[in-house]
Amino acid sequence: MAKFVVEFEYNVDRAGREPLHRAHTDYLRSLTESGVLLLAGPLQDTNGGLLVYEAEDRERLQDILAAEPYVQGGIVCHVRVREWAPGKGTWIAAPEPSAA
Repeated sequence: MAKFVVEFEYNVDRAGREPLHRAHTDYLRSLTESGVLLLAGPLQDTNGGLLVYEAEDRERLQDILAAEPYVQGGIVCHVRVREWAPGKGTWIAAPEPSAA
């Protein structure tokens, strides 16, 4: 399974997203429950959000993004997708020390 970092840029402010917000959060919740969405949240320095997905491949990710209510509603003006291979950090389980 591949991991993807996705950045959404919106063409409306938070109030403009409100009509689709419930559908968006319900969709993200379903992806979380199925193990596809690993992390998501708004970016504080711009009008957008950052999401981390795990999917079989880029084609499957595109299907996931195409079903996103914000995308379907036309309020996402730019999507940046990058495949990611995390390898270090506190979110990565450290290997157990070998018994001596």
